[in-house]
Amino acid sequence: MLTLTGVGGVGKTRLARRIAAEMAREFPDGVWLIDLAPLVVGDLLTDTVAGTIGCPRPDLATLAEYLRDKRLLLVLDNCEHLIAQCAALAGDLLTMAPELRILATSRQPLHLADELILEVPPLTVPGAAEMDGALQNEAVRLFEDRATSAVHEFRVDDANSMAVVRLCRRLDGIPLAIELAAVRVLILSVEQILERLDDRFRLLTKGPSTAPARQKTLRALLDWSYDLCSAEERVLWERLSVFSGGCGVEAIEQVCSGDEVAPEDVLDLLTQLMDKSILQRRAQGSAVRFEMLDTLRDYGWDRLVASGQDKALRLRHRDWCRSLAAQSEAEWFSEHQMEWLGRLAQEQGNVRAALEFCLSEPGEAWAALEIAAAMWSHRLSWSSPSEGHHWLERALAQDSAPSATRAKALWVNAWLVLLRGEARAAKPLLEECRELAQRHGDEAQLAGAMHITGFSALLAGDFARAFELLEEARARRRALGHRGHAWVALFQLAMTAVLMDDPRASALCEEVLETARSANAEWSVSYALWVTALDRWRQGELRSAGTMMRDAVRLKLRCNDHLGLAQCVEGLAWIVADDKQHEQAAQMLGAAHVVWRSIGTSLSGLRHLAGAHDRCESDLRRHLGEATFKAAFDRGTEFTLDQAAAYALDEKLAGRAESLQPESDATSTLTRREREIAELVAKGLSNKQIADTLVISQRTADCHVGNILRKLNFTSRSEIVKSWASRELGHE
Repeated sequence: MLTLTGVGGVGKTRLARRIAAEMAREFPDGVWLIDLAPLVVGDLLTDTVAGTIGCPRPDLATLAEYLRDKRLLLVLDNCEHLIAQCAALAGDLLTMAPELRILATSRQPLHLADELILEVPPLTVPGAAEMDGALQNEAVRLFEDRATSAVHEFRVDDANSMAVVRLCRRLDGIPLAIELAAVRVLILSVEQILERLDDRFRLLTKGPSTAPARQKTLRALLDWSYDLCSAEERVLWERLSVFSGGCGVEAIEQVCSGDEVAPEDVLDLLTQLMDKSILQRRAQGSAVRFEMLDTLRDYGWDRLVASGQDKALRLRHRDWCRSLAAQSEAEWFSEHQMEWLGRLAQEQGNVRAALEFCLSEPGEAWAALEIAAAMWSHRLSWSSPSEGHHWLERALAQDSAPSATRAKALWVNAWLVLLRGEARAAKPLLEECRELAQRHGDEAQLAGAMHITGFSALLAGDFARAFELLEEARARRRALGHRGHAWVALFQLAMTAVLMDDPRASALCEEVLETARSANAEWSVSYALWVTALDRWRQGELRSAGTMMRDAVRLKLRCNDHLGLAQCVEGLAWIVADDKQHEQAAQMLGAAHVVWRSIGTSLSGLRHLAGAHDRCESDLRRHLGEATFKAAFDRGTEFTLDQAAAYALDEKLAGRAESLQPESDATSTLTRREREIAELVAKGLSNKQIADTLVISQRTADCHVGNILRKLNFTSRSEIVKSWASRELGHE
């Protein structure tokens, strides 16, 4: 383990990314960058690491086992606010996974026994006797580069070089400090910048004597940047610090305007803060988001706390998150479904920050219940069902008031627990929910308790009881006008009918698919396709079932829905087995096993699917023999998650029982997902744009692009563009 330490703004993250990029080929199992800055809860550290690298379950034992035989590089960026948790996790993983390497960045060491520390120094600055080569000095060149970006005609020359050198010395060569100073050439000469900086430095002599000099210098620069802002810009800077992971214009207008910041002035103030390098603009698809470097955000937060306005802003931020969650729930079963999945994924840092505030501020746990419960409709926005359960468990423990909000949170939590395969834990939650709803005559939560009780019966394989409960729950939801809830109950009703071989199954599946398509709800369509494919399989229409199941897989990949993908690959294995493609079906069962593990779920907790799985496996063992079945199954378990999806989608496999064959060109080493991303790179999309297009995180897109470069032995994105251009010509 190597930890890069140093003052904020010194360039630890940039250096870590560069090291990771140049070392990528040394790690056959990949390089994984995890930015911990948006993670406000240390309890979710293991979940976050596991979810990023594709580990089956978000617990330490499974994560260690998953990493045991892998050679990969884990980059933990911005550990300083989670020092104890990062140290504990890194220490355990390094002990149990001998081939693992960890590169961390932090403002302080993690203090592990085998941790190597590299303090990232500031850029070198010219000494008193080094003026002859000053123009080639790295700090001076950085200042010139950033100043030229602000004023195109700016150059460091004989007339201003002495002042630039003095300025870089006064800033101790800290890159962020130099960049912030350089942008001031828009309105000041270098000499004027230096003069104002000198004035500010004199004030720092009264600061804490124990503080490192570099921290004093950076603080001085930030104080100075703050003083150069107008009163309105300062207020907006402070208020923007309440956001975690960036935000959009509408959020800023709602949370940050009022009093000293008029709503109609927000756009101009944002522009001015960007000009001053306080804010960074990030284009994400058709939307624009604004972010601050952590150092600047921390500074703004300190100022906000000093002003006594921090709680008021936290409450406004909380209310914005409440509104966001409520709107996403109201619109989830509509043409906006995919848009909401992407948006909530972007706002995950803000939602987590709002929940943590609600659970740490006395009397605010009710709001955490409200926000987390509303997210039932977009469970993919959590890192896993475990994260949603984490927040709801904490909120339920803190707010025991017998309210409608609590009743709703209870059935939502029970649902998440069931998705984790823990039926026993769901039962008391549903019982309390039912008792509360009956006491208050709350028809909506009574319907919720009945619905999830029916879902629990379905998972347990008690199909007759499940059908009865789900049919009643659907009727209640329809009477209440809850279209989304009613559709989910209908979908689960159709699933029950298919699995119990009920003659009403086909009509229910047709209604499920038609209703989802009429709403233009693509995620819901993917589930409707899955259950309808199973119905076609039940009736022996294998070709139609296979086509429909693969269509569902494609939508699952767009949604980044690993639970749904596991169900699809599993179902496709049953279809292929009945089509007498026994060895291929055995390999697909192995591939399904990979996807089930990736979400920390097994069929043992999902008895409604376990029966069909067991019958399929038994038939395959009988047809193939134990040795052949095991060999094919084991080949499937060697797939990555992307390779499992690619195997399921490869239409050319129909009619033969061998593993994937290589393509004729260099892209044969890429998974289906990597080929898809390479095509987007070739079209000129950035990693952020690719992430938005595919509804995945930017970290995932970064990792995929890095793996593509490594596999194709390329060093730049331009080589991908050239390769794909020649490939298209060759196919014409």
